This record gives sequence, C-alpha cells and structure tokens, in this order.
Amino acid sequence: MKQKIALITGASSGIGKEFALQLDQEGYRLILCSRRKELLEEVASKCHDAVIFPMDVTNKEDIDALLKEYPEVDLFINNAGFGVHGSFLDTSLEKETAMLETNIIAVHILMKEYLKIMVKRDQGTILNVSSIASFFPGPYMASYYASKAYVTRLTEAVREELKKRHSSVQISLLCPGPVNTNFSKEAGVSFALKGDSPQYVAKYALKMLKKGKFYIIPNAKIRLARIGAKLAPTRLVSKIAMQIQKKKFNSM
Repeated sequence: MKQKIALITGASSGIGKEFALQLDQEGYRLILCSRRKELLEEVASKCHDAVIFPMDVTNKEDIDALLKEYPEVDLFINNAGFGVHGSFLDTSLEKETAMLETNIIAVHILMKEYLKIMVKRDQGTILNVSSIASFFPGPYMASYYASKAYVTRLTEAVREELKKRHSSVQISLLCPGPVNTNFSKEAGVSFALKGDSPQYVAKYALKMLKKGKFYIIPNAKIRLARIGAKLAPTRLVSKIAMQIQKKKFNSM
C-alpha cells in the first residue's frame, strides 16, 4: 500500500507540530514547513519519516520551490498564521500587512495551487486552519478577525464549487477557539477563556477530517458561540467581542 504524504505549514510549533506528531503515528510521510529551521528539525527528529522544508510562505520563490519539490500530496494542512492586537488606529501597518500576507495571500496561493493538482488527480484533502474569530467582528484585533473571515468564506465557497464539479477532493475548515500555543504570546494577549491544548485540537480535527466533516470546531462552548453570533445583531456581537478583547490584552 502506497504511503500517504501530508504537508503542513506552520509545523514548527503549536497545532502544526501536533498535526505532525499525530500523523506520524498514523504512518504518513511528512513534509514540514516553517521559517524556523531549528524547530522544524526538532519536530522531525520525533517522527519516523519526515523531511523539513524551511520557507517563508509569503515568499513567492519559496512557494515555487515547494511546489516543484513536492507537487503531489494526499493531505495539505494550510496552517501558517499569526495575529496582531490593538486599536486599528494604533497597530503597526508593517506588522499588519505582514500578517495579511501570511493569513490571506499565502493561504490563498497554497490552497489554489495544491487544489488544482488534487482536482486534476481527483483525490486529496485540504484542511484550512481558520478560527472561531472568523465568524465575529473583532474590535482591537480587527485585521486578524477579518483575515480569518477571508479564509472561512473562501473555503466555504470553494467547497460548493467542488461539489458542482462532483470532485472527490475533500476540503475542510478548522475553526478553534483559544488554544494554548505561542499565538497568544506573539499577539500580546491572554485568553479570557481557558484554551484547549494543541494536542486535543489536532486529535479532534483529524478525527472529524476522517469523517468528512467540513466545519471542525473542537470545543462545545465555541460551537455555541458561533450559533449565537449567527442569531444576534451584528452590532451587539461587535460590542460583546470588544469587551472580550479588552479583557485579553496584557497592555490594557
């Protein structure tokens, strides 16, 4: 039986690292991507069959090299991303645009390129990592919430296009709530709610992926929050989100 191949971006830590460790236990050959070579090597050393591909997902030359080296994979986990917090008027434009290039442009390009290959083969799975934030307006993390909304809406739309094609390619969307990773440290926030472990999120996501689920939301409270966001007026949801964000910030 042919060994399956999984490619993971943002694989050096957090959820991406846990995806790697758990897929390794399932017998996948792994392609691990991240900017941090040393951390990738550490993850790869814990796996049976893993290669590292140090890269910046916002660098076109790096993306071209990745696609040339590894054009065909069975599972692509589109996981790289980070957040920026603060008032929209005060946040660094340079940091925000770097985030948008990572969370939107890179996700878009990699999804499109691997999807084209998978559709041609009529096989493969893509898991786009979004966030529960994608269903809310997010005062004080406005650009991050908006970037994840892009990922969610894009994935929802492409799913319908694949259905119309009667394609066998599966696309799914992971929307976790708070997760205990380096994300909060890098974004400069502390979560108001208790975060899930990256181990749990990755395990739950892979379980739901095997069942063919599209929306993958690992926490029951977070699933309820999504329902509430759909039912409540947008202005009210925005005010509630703003109050939650204020409680998060270490600097506020």
